[in-house]
Amino acid sequence: MDYIEKVLEKVRDWARKLIDALLGPDVRPEPEPIPIPVDDRRIRR
Repeated sequence: MDYIEKVLEKVRDWARKLIDALLGPDVRPEPEPIPIPVDDRRIRR
């Protein structure tokens, strides 16, 4: 059973490398910036 798991892991690794070679590296979209509320009003005395 251990032998089969090792072979499957190798096959997955080779498939991942093949896909990376054909399609390029894993491209993740840039995360959108989170808007941070800013209190821009100044206190006038």
